[in-house]
Amino acid sequence: MCQLLGMNCNTPTDVTFSFAGFAQRGGNTDHHADGWGIAFFEGQGLRHFVDHQPASSSPVAQLIRRYPIKSQNVVAHIRKATQGEVALQNCHPFVRELWGRYWVFAHNGDLKDFHPRLHASFRPVGNTDSERAFCWLLQELWKSHAGVPSVAELTLTLRELTAQIARHGCFNFMLSNGEALWSHCSTNLWYVERKHPFAHAHLADEDLSVDFAQHTSPQDKVAVVVTAPLTVNEPWKAFAPGELKVFVDGAAV
Repeated sequence: MCQLLGMNCNTPTDVTFSFAGFAQRGGNTDHHADGWGIAFFEGQGLRHFVDHQPASSSPVAQLIRRYPIKSQNVVAHIRKATQGEVALQNCHPFVRELWGRYWVFAHNGDLKDFHPRLHASFRPVGNTDSERAFCWLLQELWKSHAGVPSVAELTLTLRELTAQIARHGCFNFMLSNGEALWSHCSTNLWYVERKHPFAHAHLADEDLSVDFAQHTSPQDKVAVVVTAPLTVNEPWKAFAPGELKVFVDGAAV
């Protein structure tokens, strides 16, 4: 299956260290070689990069590793295709607009017999179960709320909608609107919350270390969510199957 990476922070932070290890799983330390993508929120704007080449060898991925883009919410994905051919339009994360904001979604899993009725505002471009699920989620959010809801209201609605999709199969996903990061676990998801006093960390997929204390302030908070722990010496916590968590300002709420 695919691999997911999400980051939520209370101040704009670069994801270079985590992405360096994550990208190695796209065809080097793991067999997820059917494309990859990453999206960075910056205020109301969004930087979105996708490539159908393996993340471990993609020139675009090399750019991301060298370019420390700072963001409070990041969603990344490396793909092992189960539905849909290996093509640019099928690379996650997917992006749509709702209520005047960008929304970003990435999925790990395989949904069987999931063919919901979609209206004209939310239609998939590619042919993956993942993009269909994203379009349906946004459609149902739009139908459920007359105006822009709070994070708490969105979380309640997402819990109900997620349960309906998860009946069709494995539905690990990450969703962000630039304000919060929602993460749902069907099988495997882990998270770590980095805060003062920051410590030293070493990647599991590459011989690379960083001392976060040298690059942060005591006020910084960073939450990282991933399919499998990225580092070997941090206190990663596992999601429970069926659990939906929301992260705001670098912490689970």
